[in-house]
Amino acid sequence: MQDNEKYSLNLFSLTFLVLIHILAIGAFLPENFSWGAVWLFFFLYWLTASVGICLGFHRLLTHRSLVLPRYLERLVVLCGVLACENGPVKWVAQHRMHHKGSDTIKDPHNAGKGFWWAHFGWMCYRHEEFDHSEVIEKSAADIYEDAFFRALDHPMVVIGIQALLGEILLSIGGWPWVFWGIFLRLVVVWHATWLVNSAAHYFGYQNFDTGDLSTNCWWVGLLAWGEGWHNNHHALPRSARHGLRWFEIDMTWWLICILKKWRIATRVHTARLAS
Repeated sequence: MQDNEKYSLNLFSLTFLVLIHILAIGAFLPENFSWGAVWLFFFLYWLTASVGICLGFHRLLTHRSLVLPRYLERLVVLCGVLACENGPVKWVAQHRMHHKGSDTIKDPHNAGKGFWWAHFGWMCYRHEEFDHSEVIEKSAADIYEDAFFRALDHPMVVIGIQALLGEILLSIGGWPWVFWGIFLRLVVVWHATWLVNSAAHYFGYQNFDTGDLSTNCWWVGLLAWGEGWHNNHHALPRSARHGLRWFEIDMTWWLICILKKWRIATRVHTARLAS
């Protein structure tokens, strides 16, 4: 069977992604502008992208680069769920698949199939292996065995938690807070994360010969809170620190350093470039 024959259109995912992008335009209507909404946007962008996805889903759950107290681990993962990039089980499973078969047909967002496929296209289709429940459970068995994480993995739970946040924002700041804090924030968080899969496999440089297309892309490093130092990460996936050179800014690592200094984060795995 050809790899292309394993795909089928995912109408639910495609419809949801397009709808959120359309609704995000509402943030730029004059009646939906307020400085409070703008500051809320930046705070939630950091909270859901850096704390939730980069720290929680990626460095904490996927690679076990550090250990947090159970209460904080769950709180950080909830922040990741607010990014609406699937629940923790499927996110971790597919990212581990990416590392296992990077830029090959074994990679869910194989950059070898083109920039836009890696950035966006792969999410618009179901793959009989990458999206199969048994494969996902096996790839993230350590996450799946936790009932809390399993409960967060259902798509309607992910959307329901987002809707609850939307209701809270609406009651406090009205529709400007909803448009900036939900719709526009989701679009920006998505594209910042997706650029790691696309741009950080096309633009930049390599510190390591990893045998794949992963690169260190400085502007993705900034937009994605340190995740753009992707070649470093592919070479040293267990490291909680992705920016290894002095100019490789890794803001998620800065947060981990604070948690480590306060003795909240423990067993923090780090790596450095050889001299």
